Amino acid sequence: MKRERIAEIAELIDKRGKLSLKQLGDYFPNVSQMTLRRDLFLLEEQGKIIRVRGGAMSVRDVQKTSGEPYVKKTAIHTDEKIEIAQKAAGLIDEGACIFLDAGSTALYLAKEMPDIFCNVFTNGLAVATELCKKKNVVVNLLGGQLIKDNLSTASSFSSVYFADMNFELAIISAAAFTPESGFSCGSQSEAELFKIICKKAKFTYMMLDSSKIGKIKPYTFAHTEDINVIITDDAFPDALKEQFKALDIVVL
Repeated sequence: MKRERIAEIAELIDKRGKLSLKQLGDYFPNVSQMTLRRDLFLLEEQGKIIRVRGGAMSVRDVQKTSGEPYVKKTAIHTDEKIEIAQKAAGLIDEGACIFLDAGSTALYLAKEMPDIFCNVFTNGLAVATELCKKKNVVVNLLGGQLIKDNLSTASSFSSVYFADMNFELAIISAAAFTPESGFSCGSQSEAELFKIICKKAKFTYMMLDSSKIGKIKPYTFAHTEDINVIITDDAFPDALKEQFKALDIVVL
C-alpha cells in the first residue's frame, strides 16, 4: 500500500510538474500530512522529486529543461497555470491543427492535453518533448535560433514556413498584458512569430494568468481585438473580464 502510494505521488508530480502538500492531501484524503511529508523525503532520496517550500516539483522537468530561467518560470504560479492548462485542454478537439507556444503555461497544457490525434506545431523544446509522450499527437517543431531563456526557437523564415499552413487554433501564453499595450513578450523574434500565427489561425486563444496583468514587455504581438478567447484563473479581475466580454471575447 505504501509503495503504491509513493509511486502514485511520483507519477502525479511528474505529470503536474509541481504539487503542494495541500494538493497531495486532496489526492490522498486518508493520509496524514506528516506521512505525505515522509513520502516526499523518501522520493527525494531516490532522486525522483525536488522538495520545495510547501511541496515538491518534478526532477524530470528540471533535468530536461536545462535553461535555469525557464525552470524558475515553470515553478511559479503553478496552481494558476494548471487551472488555465486544464481549461485549454478541454477545448482541443480530435483532428485539430494547433499552434502552441513555448511558455511555461504551454508546458502545463502539453501535460494536460488528451492523447488524441491532432497536429501540434510549436516553437518550444520542452513543450515538444512533453507532447512526444503522447502516441497520437503529431508534433512539429519549428526550427531557427534557440532562445535559451525560454527554451524556444524563432526564425526570420517563419512566414515562409507557415505560408501554406492553416491553423484551426493558435493557443498562446502572453508574458504580460495591459489594455493599452496589449499582449507582449520579451523577444522580438518571438513576437514576430506570434503575429504571423495569429493571422494564420482561424481562432486565437490567449492563456493569461492574473499575475501578468498590468505588466508590459518590450514587444507587443497582439491586441484585444486580435483574440477570440481568453483563458485565465479565478483571480482575474471582474472589471477586466467585463471589458473583454463587451468586445465579444469569450472569457474562461
